[in-house]
Amino acid sequence: MNFFGQKDEKPAGPDPLFAGAYHAGALRAVRSFVRSFVRSFVPAAEMEMYTNLFNKMAGTCYEKCASRKHKEADLALGEMSCADRCVAKYLECHEKVGAVLQRANEAQARMQQSQLEMQNAFGAGR
Repeated sequence: MNFFGQKDEKPAGPDPLFAGAYHAGALRAVRSFVRSFVRSFVPAAEMEMYTNLFNKMAGTCYEKCASRKHKEADLALGEMSCADRCVAKYLECHEKVGAVLQRANEAQARMQQSQLEMQNAFGAGR
């Protein structure tokens, strides 16, 4: 019986004393699984591109939005909204540039295909 006259019950789940270690271990296991899953399905060049995108976005938005005069661990409300807008704009820009590059690559592929057809037509006519 505890101080309040209630029956002491063991909490369901891990022992609170070791909960941090339990959660850290579970987190490591999940991270390991995600890494192996991503590595098996995402080509290395694409993974490198996304890593580079994330690093540049995080650095740019941190420089723009995080205040240097406060030494708090958490972001202020204004900093959070600035970071949200910054990330949204960064990803929107990345998407637009990707679409332009995709169209340029498709146009280049069509041009190469037409050149190949012309070469084949002139080569067959001789």
